[in-house]
Amino acid sequence: MSTNIITTEGHQALKQELDHLWRVYRPEITQKVAWAASLGDRSENADYQYNKKLLREIDRRVRYLRKRLEDVKVVAYAPEQEGRVFFGAWVEIESEQGEVLTLRVVGYDEIYGRNDYISIDSPMARALLKKQQDDEVVVQTPTGEAVWYVNRIWYLPEGR
Repeated sequence: MSTNIITTEGHQALKQELDHLWRVYRPEITQKVAWAASLGDRSENADYQYNKKLLREIDRRVRYLRKRLEDVKVVAYAPEQEGRVFFGAWVEIESEQGEVLTLRVVGYDEIYGRNDYISIDSPMARALLKKQQDDEVVVQTPTGEAVWYVNRIWYLPEGR
């Protein structure tokens, strides 16, 4: 099961990526393709073939982002969330062995490139939902149950 929710910051990041791809990167690559095509034989022109492939990848990502931005629902912070783990929360948890992690519960599209973000669909996020500070969290893992304790919960103000 996959959710179609995203934080305000995540939505803004997807819009910025789409804007950059469409207005900056794609025109740049299109110029390179046109230049490489003007050199003649395209079948043995590595510049042409590489940039044409890159253009297809950009177009695929643009299509995905446009569709995704239509499908996702932005979930903004609400003061009622304070004190409990909900979507968009930062959570500091500690294992029984003393390992401390700081995580943020976000949408699927926001986790890439971030080690401190976890998808709302992940087992850890599902186990954390609605927990309060000092609660025990039991997470099912492939090797059995893992027990964590919630040390701290906070939400960043919008726009940060």
